[in-house]
Amino acid sequence: MNKSFLTLGLLCGLVLPPLLGAQSPAPASLAPKPSLTVTVVSPQSGSLEQKINANGNLAAWQEAIIGAEAQGLKITEVRVNVGDRVRRGDVLAVMQADGLRAEMAQAEAALAEATASGQEAKAQAERARSLQQQGFFSNAQLSQALATEASALARVQSARAMVQLQNVRLAQAQVRAPDAGIISARQATVGSVVGAGSELFRLIRQGRIEWRAEVTAAEIGRIQVGAPVNVLAASGQVLQGKVRMVAPSVDAQTRNALVYVDLPAATGSARAGMFAQGEIGLGQSPALTVPQTAVVVRDGFSYVYSVGADQKVSQLKVQTGRQSGERVEVLSGLKADARVVASGGAFLNHGDTVRVVDAPAAPPAAAPASATQ
Repeated sequence: MNKSFLTLGLLCGLVLPPLLGAQSPAPASLAPKPSLTVTVVSPQSGSLEQKINANGNLAAWQEAIIGAEAQGLKITEVRVNVGDRVRRGDVLAVMQADGLRAEMAQAEAALAEATASGQEAKAQAERARSLQQQGFFSNAQLSQALATEASALARVQSARAMVQLQNVRLAQAQVRAPDAGIISARQATVGSVVGAGSELFRLIRQGRIEWRAEVTAAEIGRIQVGAPVNVLAASGQVLQGKVRMVAPSVDAQTRNALVYVDLPAATGSARAGMFAQGEIGLGQSPALTVPQTAVVVRDGFSYVYSVGADQKVSQLKVQTGRQSGERVEVLSGLKADARVVASGGAFLNHGDTVRVVDAPAAPPAAAPASATQ
């Protein structure tokens, strides 16, 4: 009996150890397999341009209304049309002036008559002075002669003023441009009889237009006169301008204020009345930026992935700000010394293990071609 148990124990000692060794678990020191190979970058500190985005309309810098000054004259000729460029003093329309010329001739004749009468009265006054000194004229007779002379000279001045008035009325028969610019509207038609003050043309002075941007009440304090502005017109043309003035009041209904931006006179395809978008520069300010490819947007929030010393990534929620080229500003949620996954973050989750490799070196600059003989 004892011999049988001893034999069974020996068999168990020879067979069980190999079987137990074959089923032993793997060593716990084996590292997990990286889920992605990535390159890391560090956030950069620098300066970015501060801008305010705004919408508004293009409008004429100043629009002059050109009207008729003469009363009841008929237009005989219209020399300009909408879109024409004119210079200061150019004749825009001509009115019938036959009646004015006749009145001018009558005024000149009255002036000649008054001048002759004035010369005769002056001569009579000179004779009266001489005779009064010789004792042939009394003081009363001398006073009467001098009064006649003064009255005649006054009639000469009145006749001369009437000639000047007729000259003015005759000049008003030609409608002239008060300044250089572009004709933006025309109501004048040949054959129509116009009254004084009737609008005939509209003129964009100097051909200049401006952008009237609408900004919020909170933004007007940050905008300075002279700040650079980039404007994109609805026609696709990009214009560079400068802030001329910030409106002194805010609209009570919209709570927005107008910013007036001067634009160059040569506006190309941009026209007054167009809608336009623009950016108003506010100067430089310090910023912490990362590549735009490092930011992952999930569920409406922005994240970056930071790589720790154990090669595991941590998902960090950040707040982004301005963009400049391929870089984006990080306002909060990221330290300046973090190691950020440069790209591919959309394939990662919090806690994943990654393999970090060096970023590829930039290709060398091409050597300049040698000159041919």
